[in-house]
Amino acid sequence: MHRNYDEIKGKLGQFMSEMIALKNLGKRFGDLVAVDDVTLSVARGEVLGFLGPNGAGKSTTMKMIAGFLEPTGGTATVCGHDVVDAPVAVKQKIGYLPEGAPTYGDMTPRRFLSFIAQIRGFDGGERERRIDEVVEKVILAEVMNQPIDTLSKGFKRRVGLAQAMLHDPEVLVLDEPTDGLDPNQKHHVRQLITEMAKDKAIIVSTHILEEVEAVCSRAVIIARGKLLADGSPEDLIARAPNHNAVVVAVASESARTAAAAAEAMDDVSNVEILDAPAGGARLRVRPKNGAALVVPLGDAMKSADIGVQEIYVERGALDDVFREITTGDQSTETAHA
Repeated sequence: MHRNYDEIKGKLGQFMSEMIALKNLGKRFGDLVAVDDVTLSVARGEVLGFLGPNGAGKSTTMKMIAGFLEPTGGTATVCGHDVVDAPVAVKQKIGYLPEGAPTYGDMTPRRFLSFIAQIRGFDGGERERRIDEVVEKVILAEVMNQPIDTLSKGFKRRVGLAQAMLHDPEVLVLDEPTDGLDPNQKHHVRQLITEMAKDKAIIVSTHILEEVEAVCSRAVIIARGKLLADGSPEDLIARAPNHNAVVVAVASESARTAAAAAEAMDDVSNVEILDAPAGGARLRVRPKNGAALVVPLGDAMKSADIGVQEIYVERGALDDVFREITTGDQSTETAHA
């Protein structure tokens, strides 16, 4: 009986923490399949990196979550509210930064944010307090009275981010939030996302893979409308072909002997001789089943009387994994956008 109670309690806790839930979500535009049977959830405290090549279905999925597009299949809920059945309740819970961040160019950021605050139901001192708070967070003070049309791409993006944050929503859906920002501005926005994630669920769509490693606790990869991978950034990086491989530099005349010594090791999958500067050679030694090779490989080189000039462990690259996952055979796929 206690076990059943604990199971029910655990499931209830999981449900309550699940802020975004997509189940078999799909979107077609005539014969064009933009999103194809996507199922995933995002909990409070998670920053989900939403990755995929251009035309993969990322923006379409985010528009359905935000209630701007109606699904043609499956369901999407935000804080327990269905995006089709309860669109107003969803929009109260969500802050959405769309691609391009459309605004009213003839307005100043101050007028625009005041307009958004009024739409959100804030008046008087509360409206001003919220505007001041969000302006400070995204660093907009110096351009608050300039027409938006005259602002740089980076400042326009920050105006869009400010309107998404204005009502302190429980869920944030951010499509390319650092697009157009300089390196310092990108760093600031990434810090801001990390701080906000403590009590929100956040989805970040980005083409900048280093951004995923910097701010995301989890990442999914979508291509041709299908969800192809889901895990922590470290989980995905571990799928890279060279992750955990050991590179060892030796004298060029020792390369063949060193390769043979490495290949004789039980935990070695394969050995590759790499191009190296004149007078030297490098071997890439890949392990079986993630085995740790540095120490035993060094011992093997010593036993073979081979001098080691350098030895280090390679870390997989997320962009390698991204390419491998998203450039598979498309010949049997339905047309997608």
